[in-house]
Amino acid sequence: MLMLSTKQDASLSQDTISIGGHGQTKEIIGRFLRNRAAVFGMVVVLFLLFCAIFPQALTQYDPIEQNLRDRFAAPSAEHFFGTDEYGRDIFSRVIYGCRTSMEIGLISVAISCIIGVVIGAIAGFYGGITDNLFMRFIDVLMAIPNTLLGISIVAALGNSIPNLIIALSIGSIAGYARVVRVSVLSTKGTEYVEAAYATGASDFRIIFKYILPNCLAPIIVQATMSVATTIMAATGLSFLGLGVPAPTPEWGAMASSSRAYIRDYWWLVTFPGLAIMTTAFSFNLFGDGLRDALDPNMKPRLK
Repeated sequence: MLMLSTKQDASLSQDTISIGGHGQTKEIIGRFLRNRAAVFGMVVVLFLLFCAIFPQALTQYDPIEQNLRDRFAAPSAEHFFGTDEYGRDIFSRVIYGCRTSMEIGLISVAISCIIGVVIGAIAGFYGGITDNLFMRFIDVLMAIPNTLLGISIVAALGNSIPNLIIALSIGSIAGYARVVRVSVLSTKGTEYVEAAYATGASDFRIIFKYILPNCLAPIIVQATMSVATTIMAATGLSFLGLGVPAPTPEWGAMASSSRAYIRDYWWLVTFPGLAIMTTAFSFNLFGDGLRDALDPNMKPRLK
């Protein structure tokens, strides 16, 4: 009877943990959905991802095909956003430019996130000399402005999308490393980590199975917010002529090449600028909503 009671208690505790975890996830989703601005940002982000993956479904024009007979055509039913100085359809270039910007932003964030998480986790877990060495390296990165670092790297390596991704990735490592380090320092002293030590688990297993999964919330928020920052940095470098090489459609490069015609042909700069603004704004709204939904301290205020 005692053994049966013990088994029943164990099964009940497992069910309670499972229901509690599911309930917590449901509560987080509910808090996010109650935030209308965050939902709007998510919808726009999903639309941008659709544009990046299936640009041919939204436009029939080739973004790099020139037609000098139609140059400087105003917005119309044939060309929704008009044409540029080479007769290229601006709507097509904006849609395909979304693919370029999202590719640069997402890949750069993924690379910097992986490297930053590893550095922050190792520094926070081991502490001491290891922590000092890694964090002094992070301090050096943070001392250099991201734009200046990006300009230096792209100028040294040359204009190309891979070089631009490398430049933007290096500049974003510091943010992830500091966020993860703080989370690891607050997590490694918990009871379940000490229990993992007692079972003889390796440091690698403890870090990546027990500690980092409990640090996902700040990492997700940091990554979401960084996509907007990275896309803005990429468009800025392209505007300066150090980003995506021509004739690849990219919003910053489109705005830069249209500066000379801004007074006479407003649509050349307006629509790429609106695309940049909408992307940054939607990712910021989405990131703010995730932060509020994942932060338990925000729960009373959102009710």
